[in-house]
Amino acid sequence: MKALPPEAPEFQPADASVLCDGCRHATELLDARRCTPGDTCVRAHSGRQIDRFFRANRDEAQRYLNDIFWERRAIAAQYAPKELLAPLVGDSDEVVRRVVATRLPVTELVGMLADPDREVRITLANRLTEDELLQLTSDPDYLVRVVVARRLPHGKLLRMAHDPEREVRKSVAARLPTFALHQMADDSEAEVRRIVAERALPDLAAHMLADTDWWVRHAAVARAPLESVRALLNDPEAEVRAAVWQRLETQSLDSSSHPSNAGETP
Repeated sequence: MKALPPEAPEFQPADASVLCDGCRHATELLDARRCTPGDTCVRAHSGRQIDRFFRANRDEAQRYLNDIFWERRAIAAQYAPKELLAPLVGDSDEVVRRVVATRLPVTELVGMLADPDREVRITLANRLTEDELLQLTSDPDYLVRVVVARRLPHGKLLRMAHDPEREVRKSVAARLPTFALHQMADDSEAEVRRIVAERALPDLAAHMLADTDWWVRHAAVARAPLESVRALLNDPEAEVRAAVWQRLETQSLDSSSHPSNAGETP
């Protein structure tokens, strides 16, 4: 990601002639106090001053969409009419294209799916419709795919359950419908399996009580049937044993407070 340049020092009144000399706005806007050298100035190499200028003179933004200075183009793109932004889809600067990706109508974003900048594609992943979002499920950057996994409809999420990147699969495991979680119960990463165990239906949770990772077993204790949980009373990990005892004690207290359950033994 391109870092913005440091802000230029604010110009003092004595420097006004440097900025105003030859500027088309000097007579048009300066007298009307719609621009001020050192504070609200489109010619300054200061993002803050340029932004203040376009905020005060939004109708001028479209004149700067092809400006030689990338930051001026990027800020102008924030204020110019949306219907004028399409030519900037192929702008040479990624910051300009990111602004365009945030402002173009969603129906016009498909042409940016192959943009070389990750942040542009992340912006797209946050805005595209469900059908168009599917085109980013195989994006080369995992951060783009993480956003996709967080937005895809549940019915289309399973296709990402075997993504090569752990962080993507974690996002999938956190959203996949519970009846489909068995597809990820044997994931190679314990972090993914723990998320599955935290959401698993009882039968799947019982299966995960035998997981090799104690954090996974610990998570499964809260979801598995009580009769299965008892098998972990001698688990080698103290945290797991404590979770089992807490579950049994809670069940015992619940049973004692409900006479109809008196016949159940923890």
